[in-house]
Amino acid sequence: MTGEVDHSRVSAAIREAEKSTSGEIFCVLARASDGYFHVAAAVLAGAIMVLSLLVALWLEWGWRHVDASTFVLAQCLAFAAGVILLKAVPSLRIRLVPKRVRYAKAHANAMRQFLSRNVHTTSERTGVLIFVSLAERYAEVVADTGISEKVPQAEWNRIVADLVVAASGKRLTEGFEGAVAAAGSLLAVHVPRGTHDRNELDDRLVEI
Repeated sequence: MTGEVDHSRVSAAIREAEKSTSGEIFCVLARASDGYFHVAAAVLAGAIMVLSLLVALWLEWGWRHVDASTFVLAQCLAFAAGVILLKAVPSLRIRLVPKRVRYAKAHANAMRQFLSRNVHTTSERTGVLIFVSLAERYAEVVADTGISEKVPQAEWNRIVADLVVAASGKRLTEGFEGAVAAAGSLLAVHVPRGTHDRNELDDRLVEI
């Protein structure tokens, strides 16, 4: 994914989508949803322990003797070197983190943004958050109860799938525009614009 996105185009897409609905759409783009240092360090420690066991078995099989203190020192030095590398090159951390952990962190961040950006405070509970986290290659649509009860999850999943494809193809702006338009179409069907509708959320994309 690429982090380049045209904010003015996304804002225009939101305004256009909201012309036909009383629902509200808000977009958030996160560079990463966690620093992953502690998770990566734990994975690294586990890998070193497994590797150490294999080395110990190989030494035992070859009738080679290594003093226990030397073996433990080698483990400590390997871990210290790994930690230094993780601190020096942050981009390596996420490569050590299992996908399910990355997605869990990104999902938790999406929920935090949903609450902190007040998407849940619209009068009819019809706010929709479109969220992308670049480092995790993760996207999600979080819909408030006023609309999630009316729209099948499969509809949101289709929007997410198209957004991920666009972002992976370095078309992040187009991806957000398409997701906003699709979400707006669903909102227009289930919560059409009322006579006294007012704009309750900023029509913009926030980068964090």
